[in-house]
Amino acid sequence: MNIQKQSNRTTIRNLAIFIIVVLAIGWIGRGLDVLMDNPASEGIGILLWIIAPFGASLLLRTFAGDGWKDFGIKPNFKRNASWYVIALLVYPVLTLLVLIIGSGLGLITFPNFSLNTLGLILQAFTLGILPQFIKNIFEEAAWRGYLAPKVYSLRLNDFVGHFIVGIVWGAWHIPYYLFFLDRAVLQNFTTLDLAVFIPLSIVVMISWAMVYGEIRLLVNSFWPAVLMHMVEDAFLNQLFTEHHIQIVPGTDWLISPVNGLISIFLFSAIGVCLRQLRKRKLSAA
Repeated sequence: MNIQKQSNRTTIRNLAIFIIVVLAIGWIGRGLDVLMDNPASEGIGILLWIIAPFGASLLLRTFAGDGWKDFGIKPNFKRNASWYVIALLVYPVLTLLVLIIGSGLGLITFPNFSLNTLGLILQAFTLGILPQFIKNIFEEAAWRGYLAPKVYSLRLNDFVGHFIVGIVWGAWHIPYYLFFLDRAVLQNFTTLDLAVFIPLSIVVMISWAMVYGEIRLLVNSFWPAVLMHMVEDAFLNQLFTEHHIQIVPGTDWLISPVNGLISIFLFSAIGVCLRQLRKRKLSAA
């Protein structure tokens, strides 16, 4: 019992350090950019913002007593292939569903839609797989390789754990949206004011964290999250940046495949279903 209490104290201490670092680093980086008169999208600030979560998790595991036992480096493919398939398909399937709903409501259109456009989407996705896979190894090593298992180890209510992971993950993005992301790029994704877009994005990441987290718990590996995040970056983002879809201005809060309430509901529903499946799996074991 005393060993468990000591372990929990170490986990809580290190989680506090991790959360403070990742939430502060973007603001610190922006301050350094201002002092050094660096462009926001090219200065040291965005570099610090990108590497801080992985760097903090690496240091805490190596030097602060967290260790590597719960990192989830083993892929655990055996008897878990179906969860890998779900990780690969969840973004494309839910995106397609939202696009169908949006099109049916007359809120989403597809400019210049053709077989050639589908070919371009597939080509961009194929070319983006490798760089996004590499990038998300480092990103997910922090979120589903460190933050998620540490929070879950405290044996909180499942939804509370997902909420904590999601809100930290979402809040980490605030300096990115405010300072580092080019406004022209952001406008490809939303017509909402930042005062609405940022809180909505955090809610989105809480719903995403439910799906990422449940698959992480089912497989006991961070690799499905790497693949899931890879697909999101390589597939979903290009629909906006390349203007393959057009959303009626002012309605993206409802129908956007990224930041819409319908998408939030669908991801949350998938998360709840995955949790039910995991509970049944545990009961049957």
